[in-house]
Amino acid sequence: MNAQSDVAGLLRLMAWMSPAFPVGAFSYSAGLEGAVHDGLLSNPHELSVWVKLSLERGALWNDAVFLAAASRCHEDGQALHELCELACALAGSAERYRETVQLGDAFVVAAKAWPHQVFERLPAQTAYPVAVGAVAAAHAIDPVSAIAAYLHAGVSQMVSAAIRLGLAGQTDGVAILASTEPFLTDVAVKAKSSTLDDLGSSTILADTAFLRHEIQHSRLFRS
Repeated sequence: MNAQSDVAGLLRLMAWMSPAFPVGAFSYSAGLEGAVHDGLLSNPHELSVWVKLSLERGALWNDAVFLAAASRCHEDGQALHELCELACALAGSAERYRETVQLGDAFVVAAKAWPHQVFERLPAQTAYPVAVGAVAAAHAIDPVSAIAAYLHAGVSQMVSAAIRLGLAGQTDGVAILASTEPFLTDVAVKAKSSTLDDLGSSTILADTAFLRHEIQHSRLFRS
């Protein structure tokens, strides 16, 4: 790839992972609202640990594995359909399922501003990381860069949700983004060479927070 192609890929990643890209990620908290409600998180330090665990062995790690897999099979419609089915089957709650499907579908609709045949190969309901991985690969974007951008967007959304929940301030949020950078980089590199056998989560409290949020009486977020 030449420098012009690299810049074009970077600009597309910046657009696709921007908070302004119309996928509706701002309305989800990835279970954080339930965790705060139940007293599992009460300060920025605990939030930082929570985010890093999600990157290394939780929902964000699984998303990174799916994104990498989609980037490798983006030219195979059957494989993409099977990946989406697996991603949806592994969603641990109704809210987690709706989050990945609704964000994925919204991403596909908005990303069609960059026309490509890959959209014809994606299923009607596409899991978010599968959609991002397939579209990024179709545009010849380096998978490590795509995974890193996706994870950074996920962490940024969690931090934004935490700020709105009163768990952290803006300065705390920026500090968390900075402190997770090396973790995020390592995960992106590791995920590139991962296989579906590497899927798995050991963040039981985070997964449970998704479930408990479904019956929470007063809510700001959809998850």
